[in-house]
Amino acid sequence: MNLKEVVGKEAVKYVEDGMIVGLGTGSTVFYFVHALADRVKEGLNIQMVSTSIQTVELAKSLGLNIKELEEIDHIDLAVDGVDEIDKNFNAIKGGGAALFREKIVADIAKEVIWIYDESKDVEKLGKFNLPVEILPFGYSHTVRKLTEAGLNPVIRKKDGEILITDNHNYIVDLHLGYGFDIEEVKEKLANIVGVVEHGLFLNMCKLCIKGTPGGAVIINNPNK
Repeated sequence: MNLKEVVGKEAVKYVEDGMIVGLGTGSTVFYFVHALADRVKEGLNIQMVSTSIQTVELAKSLGLNIKELEEIDHIDLAVDGVDEIDKNFNAIKGGGAALFREKIVADIAKEVIWIYDESKDVEKLGKFNLPVEILPFGYSHTVRKLTEAGLNPVIRKKDGEILITDNHNYIVDLHLGYGFDIEEVKEKLANIVGVVEHGLFLNMCKLCIKGTPGGAVIINNPNK
């Protein structure tokens, strides 16, 4: 059983006719977009915006029409994956280097659904390194300040070269360790010039759809 496919198909049930839907990025969202394309072919009438060039290309390959964010005035529902999530609905995202656009879309959306398989569940955040998007201009100084703040940054590379995000920025992965202090890290990042956005997505979702061997499990967020 492909747990990512299970939750991708389950998430489509929350998409209603006439909605503007924010499409996330990553391997789990891949199945959501495919399932959504099937619904559109059956007559579902929706508009969509994307969190990455990668998802735009996938959507277009399936015949979906993606709007630019500036072309719409709201988002009804955003569906995206997570890299890890705790019991308080705090998540780390950014493994696919799309965290900045993902956070903008999630922030605009009236409702957010996180989809993931049970391997993403953690008691506390920190098994997955925290991605942070930074500006290229003066990046070595930004990295130095992150180091001085005790955040253990490592510039992300791809094929031996510094990875470039869709926003033409860089990603640093903070090696913080399991159970780091979320509020302390947030405060430190807020005070470092050059940081564009971080991959902490805290209590942003209305519900989660978790893939398990027994099927999709719906977890409602009581705070939303």
